[in-house]
Amino acid sequence: MTRISSRFGEQSNAAEVAEGHDLAGKRAIVTGASAGIGVETARVLAAHGAEVVLAVRDPVAVAALVEEIEAAGGRAYASALDLADFRSVEAFAAREGDRPLHLLINNAGVMACPLGRTTQGFETQLGVNHIGHFLLTKLLLPALEAANGARVVSVSSTGHHWGAFDFDDPNYERTEYNAVSAYGRAKSANALFAVELDRRYRDKGIRAFSLMPGAIPTSLGRYLTEDVRGEIGATMEGKANPIWKTIPQGAATTVWAALAPELDGQGGLYLEDCEEAVPAAPGVNRGVQPWAIDPDAARKLWDWSEAAIANAKQKEEMA
Repeated sequence: MTRISSRFGEQSNAAEVAEGHDLAGKRAIVTGASAGIGVETARVLAAHGAEVVLAVRDPVAVAALVEEIEAAGGRAYASALDLADFRSVEAFAAREGDRPLHLLINNAGVMACPLGRTTQGFETQLGVNHIGHFLLTKLLLPALEAANGARVVSVSSTGHHWGAFDFDDPNYERTEYNAVSAYGRAKSANALFAVELDRRYRDKGIRAFSLMPGAIPTSLGRYLTEDVRGEIGATMEGKANPIWKTIPQGAATTVWAALAPELDGQGGLYLEDCEEAVPAAPGVNRGVQPWAIDPDAARKLWDWSEAAIANAKQKEEMA
C-alpha cells in the first residue's frame, strides 16, 4: 500500500497547512491549549472558522488567548479539564458533549515527571497522557458521531521508541519507576488508542490518528533533570539528531491530521512531518515502532483501559 504523503514537510507550519480550509460551522476541542503547540493549534483552527473549546486546567490562564482569537474574528472559549481526575473529565464531557464535535485534539501531556499518581491512582504519565484522554474520548463519542464526519487526533511522540506498553505492571506498582520508560509507554498507548478507536468507530464516521509533532522547546520539558536528559541522550546515541522545530512548525502535523484531504477515508495511522510515518529503522530517531501500531495490542489496550477505569471507579466508590 502506498504511504500517504503531502506537499508539506518538517519545516511547514500550521498556518500553511490550514491555508484554504473553511471550518465555518465546525466545532473543535483542544486539550492542553494553554501552552506550546496546543495554543498554536487552537489559534489556527479558530482563524479558519472553527469554534474552539480550550480544554485546560485553569480557564483564567487562557483568558488572553481567548481575547486574541476573538479580536482576530474567531470564536473560542475555555472550559476546565483536569485529565488526572475522572470527575473533572466527566464534568467537562457533560458540559461540552451536547453538540456535534468535528475535531477532538488530544494534545495535553506530561513528560518524564517524577513518580506520581492521579486522583484515581494511575501513574501520572499513563493517567494523564492516555487514561484521561481515553475516558474523555469515550464520553464524547455521541458528539463525535453527531458530527457526521469527525477526526480524533492524539499527539504521541517519537518517545514511544522508549517503551512498549507494559500490560504486566502499567502503573509501576511492582517494578522500579523510570520516568523515560514511563513516557515511552504512555506515548505508545496514544498511538495504539488511535488504531483501535478508528477500527471501532470508522463506520460511524469517526477517524482517528496519532502523530509525532517534532522536537520542540516547550514547557513539556519542565521535568527534564540532568539525569533524565542523560538517559534520553543515551537512548539516542548513534542515531541521527532530531531537527528542532518552532512551535508553529510543531503544530503543523496536528493540523494536517485534523484537516488534510489526503487522509479522507483513512485512519489508525501514525503521522510525522505531515505524512504517514515510515517504519522505525536502526540508527534513526524517527518513524513508528511496530508495537505502537499493532492491532492486537491496540485491542488489548482498549479492553485493559476500560477495565482499569471501571476498577478505579469501583475502588473510589467503596473508599
